[in-house]
Amino acid sequence: MGPKKAPEEKKILLGRPGNSLTSGIVGLANVGKSTLFQAITKCSLGNPANFPYATIDPEEARVIVPDERFDDLVQRYKPKSVVPANLTVYDIAGLTRGASTGAGLGNAFLSHIRAVDAIFQVVRCFDDAEIIHVEGDVDPIRDLDIISEELRIKDIEFVEKSHEKLVKDTRRGGQSLEMKKMKEELATVEKIIEMLKAGKDVRKGNWTPKEVEVINPLFLLTAKPVVYLVNLSEKDFIRQKNKHIPKIAAWIKEHATGDPIIPISVSFEERLASMSDEEAAEECKNIGVNSALPKVIVTMRKALNLGSFFTTGTDEVRQWTIRNGTKAPQAAGVIHGDFEKTFIQAVVYNYKTLKEEGDEATVKAKGKIMTKGKDYVVEDGDILLIKAGAAKA
Repeated sequence: MGPKKAPEEKKILLGRPGNSLTSGIVGLANVGKSTLFQAITKCSLGNPANFPYATIDPEEARVIVPDERFDDLVQRYKPKSVVPANLTVYDIAGLTRGASTGAGLGNAFLSHIRAVDAIFQVVRCFDDAEIIHVEGDVDPIRDLDIISEELRIKDIEFVEKSHEKLVKDTRRGGQSLEMKKMKEELATVEKIIEMLKAGKDVRKGNWTPKEVEVINPLFLLTAKPVVYLVNLSEKDFIRQKNKHIPKIAAWIKEHATGDPIIPISVSFEERLASMSDEEAAEECKNIGVNSALPKVIVTMRKALNLGSFFTTGTDEVRQWTIRNGTKAPQAAGVIHGDFEKTFIQAVVYNYKTLKEEGDEATVKAKGKIMTKGKDYVVEDGDILLIKAGAAKA
């Protein structure tokens, strides 16, 4: 027998461990953020004004997450009520060079970014004389450098304040557990500062569980997952070519390895959003490209490490959002807080099994419906029936 294969170490996730996670659309002024937001949400927030601070308060919307599994379950059960999963998206006003020192409306914008869990970063790659670029011309690499630097500078400023306090607190000395914990926190904070000053983002570090406990309460801007949206002209999007894309891919490989890049044409999406669903489908068929928005939403959910389970029946089909790796009692708690406390067991089978076997009756007849206890880790696509006791008064 060969040597035992070492278990693969899972990277510890940064960020708060909730299910109701949010994302913000970020970028320099006039790169297409507000227009993208309108297209994503199909809400009319008025035409985005063509000047740097058109959006001051972040606009918020819940966006339905496209999922063929959910659509299929709705077709099967034809329920009275249908509740798909959603993702909360904020439109955040444009950053400008010097935002970290308060230039433009910098501090307000950066606090809005701090409040979200992940970032859609829109990078402008289209020329349009009518839409002024805040830096004068279209240069996506310069824009990427500006945003990256502004977020890092703000994080350094924030972490240095925390460092100052910890240095002061640890000067007291002593061997108590509290002092030991503070010294460990100080070491982590120093590691963060070193990384940021070396021009690296916190989300790209390899952090231990203890270090993550220190990082998460800091709500650092560079610790958030990023999905890069490359905003092309409609013409470039249709032909899937643009001179800037290889340079952007090289920049991301160097500075943000592994982060997703999605080409999108915000002007095309805006045009589709003004049509009925039937007209939009016909238009996509005629020109041979599809909307990039479903991919944008699904990619962000993946970046946030979110998955789904379903509850089904003729009364309601519902898709519930959980963090991947959630155990059955905590998943039950997403349905109702009392279910987590009084959880007994979960009756479970996965959507894949339903698809393979054809219907629920066959899944049952073949003994593929399982009963699981408190240690069961819910898988993406599970169909659950939760059994819980009566809540105590």
